[in-house]
Amino acid sequence: MSHAAQDSRSAGFSLNAYIKAITPEGIEFNLSPAGFSVRTFAYAVDKIIQWLILIIISVLFMYLLKNLTGVWIIMILNFCIEWFYHVICDIFFRGQSPGKRFMGLRVVKSDGSPVDPGSSFLRNLLRFADTFFCLFHIAFVSIAASEGFRRIGDWAAGTLVVYLSIAKKPARDLLYSLLEKYEPVSPARALSSDEKQAILNFARRYPLLGEARANEIAGIYAPLIKNESGNSQDAAFLLGIARRLSGEIL
Repeated sequence: MSHAAQDSRSAGFSLNAYIKAITPEGIEFNLSPAGFSVRTFAYAVDKIIQWLILIIISVLFMYLLKNLTGVWIIMILNFCIEWFYHVICDIFFRGQSPGKRFMGLRVVKSDGSPVDPGSSFLRNLLRFADTFFCLFHIAFVSIAASEGFRRIGDWAAGTLVVYLSIAKKPARDLLYSLLEKYEPVSPARALSSDEKQAILNFARRYPLLGEARANEIAGIYAPLIKNESGNSQDAAFLLGIARRLSGEIL
């Protein structure tokens, strides 16, 4: 996280609460939503960059089109930059515009997964509703009064703006230190949500089972995934799959 983001969190932005989220694979972790003040700083940085882009493109248009450049072209350019700037950053830079990166923020979906194109288009299309007449009062009220500090676009798109250190996972020292010892393994076939949950539960219980009992349990289930007979490496095989399932959320 940048120094600016750390300073902002220690200078009065600590009202941000944690929100629990659970992935489809059953991994529970905390999201740390960013409040109005730090998001305003990020927006200001992005707005300065957008103005610079608008000025450069406008000068190029004036040079190329001469007298054909009018106010309407500038307005269209401003709309395109205002809207596509954030969409491009969301999709191609993993939810981080330069302003958000500077402040240590990221746009994610409500379950902590990366924002998808549909959600990004919707949240940025409604940015104009949040900033009606450039007064930002609608966005302020929505962020101040909502859980997770969401503006209208975030509510509609199912997104959050969070600090980069969003993955404050319970029992990290137990489960994640265990799984780091195993190479990620891809199953031979697609797994259902129940199967994924069962494998992750097996990984959580592994330290309590003991090696012999763990291999005994794994010997029953692992062959169903590998499509071959069991062996002494079945527990390691399941833990490898658990490592892949419990990989980085973002």
